[in-house]
Amino acid sequence: MLKELNPLLHSQIRLAVISLLLTVEEADFVYLKEKTKATAGNLSVQLDKLSTAHYIEIEKSIKQKKSHTVCRITPTGRAALEEYVDALKSYISLD
Repeated sequence: MLKELNPLLHSQIRLAVISLLLTVEEADFVYLKEKTKATAGNLSVQLDKLSTAHYIEIEKSIKQKKSHTVCRITPTGRAALEEYVDALKSYISLD
């Protein structure tokens, strides 16, 4: 039986962000923007959606008079990604 895919993670940018954060302790906004090739505005919106779902934590500060945003994946986000991958596997292993 096919499992439902998490619509929050079924977005290319949000899936990329969660996947990137899975491999690092934390990542700043500039790094995520470069890796996802998203615009600053679009990335900001997608980060807000992930944060609202408690999939990531966002920490904002000021460094050298510039805003600095750092993101970390949460246990909830890690679990959601694992469930998403399991759901994808159900599509691959159709018999």
